[in-house]
Amino acid sequence: MISAIFHGVILAFGLILPLGVQNVFVFNQGSLQPKFSRTLPVVITASVCDTILISMAVLGVSILVLGIYWIKVVLLSAGIIFLLYMGLVTWNSKGDSASTEGKVLSPKRQIIFAASVSLLNPHAIMDTIGVIGTSSISYSGMEKFGFTAACIGVSWIWFLALAFLGKQIGSLRNAAAYLVMLNKVSALIIWGTAIYLLSNLLIF
Repeated sequence: MISAIFHGVILAFGLILPLGVQNVFVFNQGSLQPKFSRTLPVVITASVCDTILISMAVLGVSILVLGIYWIKVVLLSAGIIFLLYMGLVTWNSKGDSASTEGKVLSPKRQIIFAASVSLLNPHAIMDTIGVIGTSSISYSGMEKFGFTAACIGVSWIWFLALAFLGKQIGSLRNAAAYLVMLNKVSALIIWGTAIYLLSNLLIF
């Protein structure tokens, strides 16, 4: 159970850390809103959307696999390849998309935009279904529950922290440099996760 939770925390953190439309939007609103409390609509919306995607991925993949060995091998192999590629892209990212330019949005517009960049984002769907969903194959029962809860918990904590980070450093001229550093750390975590999945594949 503890190892499943730890795996979920590390995996979710590695996947959610890279800069993308969703993260940049949360960061931007954190840096632009006059009060931190004004970022709660975007934080809650992004977190709820991730909760839905993660839950659907774990349930969907579990139902699909049904203990079929070759499907497990194919899905895990695809997840490993995707992680290796994603790690490379993340490592090479220059953080250009991390610009803190943007507009202060009303709570309603925050919710609408956050939902669209979360649920209509192909990268987010690939992350959840292609990686978190396939990783959940290794677990069952309470271990699967612990793994899923850990992934969801990291998502909520991350978006709160990202909005707070935006509030603290979003206005600095070298904010992009900090975010590039985060991308480097994220790439290492992603590659480490790929190795972990590979070890699971080899012992199937």
